Amino acid sequence: MTGLFRIRLLAAGSVAGLLAACSSAPPPPPPVDHTVTVPQSAGVYKVGRPYQIDNVWYYPREQPDYDETGIASWYGPTFYGKRTANGEIYDGDKLTAAHKTLPMPVNVRVTNLENGKSIVVRVNDRGPYARGRIIDLSRRAAELLDMVRSGTARVRVTYLDRADLGNGAPAPITPPEIANALPAAPSGKVASSALDAVPGASVAAPAAARPMPRPAPPPPETLADDEPDGKVTEVSVPRATRLYVQVGAFSNMQNARTLMSKLGGDLRISTLNRGGQTLFRVRSRPLTSVADADAELSRITGAGANDAQIVVDQ
Repeated sequence: MTGLFRIRLLAAGSVAGLLAACSSAPPPPPPVDHTVTVPQSAGVYKVGRPYQIDNVWYYPREQPDYDETGIASWYGPTFYGKRTANGEIYDGDKLTAAHKTLPMPVNVRVTNLENGKSIVVRVNDRGPYARGRIIDLSRRAAELLDMVRSGTARVRVTYLDRADLGNGAPAPITPPEIANALPAAPSGKVASSALDAVPGASVAAPAAARPMPRPAPPPPETLADDEPDGKVTEVSVPRATRLYVQVGAFSNMQNARTLMSKLGGDLRISTLNRGGQTLFRVRSRPLTSVADADAELSRITGAGANDAQIVVDQ
């Protein structure tokens, strides 16, 4: 943000003048104009240290390959005028967002998988901390994605680049030695050595599942500027998506079975081929509504899987 606001404190002299008229004291000095100029936004580029909220650890880090699906929410007037996590001023009319682990400020593309609307927003705050939500959008961003009334939407969030700082200066480049020293991301896996298999527990056969393809990118002319500009592009998205609560992904089938047995419920194992490696994902059954996904997430986290998250897939 580049605007400046001025705080002007004027010493009032009217009351003092009345008092002087009733005494022999010399007249008060004329009002003094105390003008203080401060930047409207003192935003800085930051990654941040690991932190814990409600027994869940979060590890902020550089994530240039970030690409995730999940549930978006939006936050409103309660936060207006307050400082964001990187020192900027929150303004619901701007295209901004809060994320738990991305650096700040960075630009990301948010695509509403329910209607194909896609915009670029500036991540400059931390959150959301409601379980099952991956990004909190400003009111204006939520309006453009047509999700204000529903309150939530199934989205894909994709990292684009670092955003300019509030004074128009580009964000500094993190030296490799610092970027490489940042804490590793949490694996999202539960150590199988700490889990005991439940005798006689039934284990569903793994079912192959196709990963949801990325939405078709907007036309090239809309990608010339990755800064938030309010442009809403229409992209191709799957006709239908389903919600899952994903507990973990393993390269070893037995580890996936052990975790599934430990947590109980209607969990399943699905396979995903990534980079020539087969991963075994422990997931819930397909869920049709956000309310159903929230309920299943609550059950699974209550059983001890704090890293479980809601994902969107076909």
